[in-house]
Amino acid sequence: MGRLTEAAAAGSGARAAGWAGSPPTLLPLSPTSPRCAATMASSDEDGTNGGASEAGEDREAPGKRRRLGFLATAWLTFYDIAMTAGWLVLAITMVRFYMEKGTHRGLYKSIQKTLKFFQTFALLEVRIVPTSVLVTGVQVSSRIFMVWLITHSIKPIQNEESVVLFLVAWTVTEITRYSFYTFSLLDHLPYFIKWARYNFFIILYPVGVAGELLTIYAALPYVKKTGMFSIRLPNKYNVSFDYYYFLLITMASYIPLFPQLYFHMLRQRRKVLHGEVIVEKDD
Repeated sequence: MGRLTEAAAAGSGARAAGWAGSPPTLLPLSPTSPRCAATMASSDEDGTNGGASEAGEDREAPGKRRRLGFLATAWLTFYDIAMTAGWLVLAITMVRFYMEKGTHRGLYKSIQKTLKFFQTFALLEVRIVPTSVLVTGVQVSSRIFMVWLITHSIKPIQNEESVVLFLVAWTVTEITRYSFYTFSLLDHLPYFIKWARYNFFIILYPVGVAGELLTIYAALPYVKKTGMFSIRLPNKYNVSFDYYYFLLITMASYIPLFPQLYFHMLRQRRKVLHGEVIVEKDD
């Protein structure tokens, strides 16, 4: 893991804060990393997310841009602008809904199509970002997991307060993250955007992780009762899978991975904002 961290540090450090805001949803198989170290949904910083060393974290560096070429840089710029706009639309829709209705009930239903589109659109990042496809894929898949296999598939939990927690964390995180990428690619990065990128995660990441965990926890009774996504024996393939226990393992995986990722992000923050030299040894 030390090698991953050093590789991230060698770039501009732009993606170092991870998918804060949501964190990234931690799937038991790895994780948001640095990107491999934590598939936490959230995100980022947030979590969200989303983790410490995000996919394409050095793509904004001038040297990287030269190697990417004009077309790739133009596509990345378009992609980041589109993602920023998409998450801004989500934020505006959520604020308007709450101001008109005065409640969070029905909020997810009102924004689910936009959320699914832009979160699934993030799968393109696996291909367009010049970094490990595996690492990026694990990161993105954690958010896809929360969107499609939890909140979309288990409708009784869509009005839980915890859903609002990770939605807010993800939204603020992604607006900040993609704004940061866009301005960096254009070589006009306002200090506030940089400051927000490396400070908002301090609150957003725990909020996003808490929202994800509470949402998965709320889904457990329904999953256990219905046996959804589970495979029982006997069957012709002679295999079994219990989605209920899979979710328990997923929740447990946050325990070792969240602190590791969060403190890595704090070290990246010191390096980027305060110029501290962070030396991490290989495990």
